[in-house]
Amino acid sequence: MINISRFKFQNLKPHVSAFSLWLVACCLFVSCESKKTTSRYKQGDSLKYAVGFSISNQGNSKLVEVKYPYQNATSGYKYLLVPKGETIPAHDDQTKVIAVPLENIVCTSTTHIPLLDYLNLTNKLVGFPTTDYISSAKMRARIDSGKIVDLGIDKGMNMERLIVLKPSAVMGYALSNDLGQLKKIQELGLAVIINAEYLEKHPLGRAEWIKFMALFFNKEKEADSVFNFIEKEYLLTKQLAEQTKTRPTTMSGIVYGDTWYLPGGKNYASTLLADAGCNYLWKEDGSNGFLELSFESVYKKAHAANLWIGVGGFLSLDEMKASEQRYSKFNAFKERTIFTYNARKGAKGGSEFLELGYLRPDLILKDLVKIAHPEVLENHQLYFYKQLK
Repeated sequence: MINISRFKFQNLKPHVSAFSLWLVACCLFVSCESKKTTSRYKQGDSLKYAVGFSISNQGNSKLVEVKYPYQNATSGYKYLLVPKGETIPAHDDQTKVIAVPLENIVCTSTTHIPLLDYLNLTNKLVGFPTTDYISSAKMRARIDSGKIVDLGIDKGMNMERLIVLKPSAVMGYALSNDLGQLKKIQELGLAVIINAEYLEKHPLGRAEWIKFMALFFNKEKEADSVFNFIEKEYLLTKQLAEQTKTRPTTMSGIVYGDTWYLPGGKNYASTLLADAGCNYLWKEDGSNGFLELSFESVYKKAHAANLWIGVGGFLSLDEMKASEQRYSKFNAFKERTIFTYNARKGAKGGSEFLELGYLRPDLILKDLVKIAHPEVLENHQLYFYKQLK
């Protein structure tokens, strides 16, 4: 059973570029190893926010469907999870049969790392592309002891090393119907599992994908406990923010080339800002992706904004000004109310925000509330964010 109160905050996607920080964008120690169980989900009751996958029972087996594996997908992927030693239920040719629990796994995104850590499955990871991206202290200890193999660049993994590992499964992500290297991995006879957490529009929807990982290791009860804690913390923080009377005007993003990238009004980041009691200046926009605007149009709308949240990889105001002199014209720059999410880095420079943020939107929300309404969370210390100086 998991002791949710025992958090030790020591430590979101390596494939995501800096300007899309909002799209991706501490380990939970468990008190004991749970007994192997065959949990049965009630259809429609197990998932509260996530819409990208579904779970149904097939006798003692579970049918898991990733319904939206990539943007604008018209079909998904199905996995039939069969307890080892049991008869395989009838299924169609498009369904991949996977014996559970998995003995081990290779993951390809740092956002998968906390899912393993929080389920006390750290020792199940045996390979990862470019391990320097990993920030988790527990995982880094395994890397340093040679228990996790560096498989090279994500889109060009070393197949020879992968074959030698013979993992029970490889968990990846898809950006289109062309699975690229994942298809090659399938052709090697290895099970490939698509994780589409990054497409969830609600912050708690992304966090709920811990239940997806748990299915492959018979850790459903543990996942429920972890998620319930995160949900409770998130909703309590949101409720506190709703009671505030002020709504500081807020801007986001930076310029790349001639284009300013910032979250659309229905973006994951916009939801977090709204739930934190911020008046995001593009909240009326109806898109859930990223807006590509001119510097002039952003300045016209946001030059007097109270807060500037999210400035890529910049670490200081001087660095921002050196990159783009016009940044200094914004009120937030003059008032030094600019915040970066890069307060914490792993031992090799990996971003803890990009690794842990999907699973811990409650921590992100607390940070944003602390920034926007410091009187509400007097005792909270910023975790992911820091103020640029």
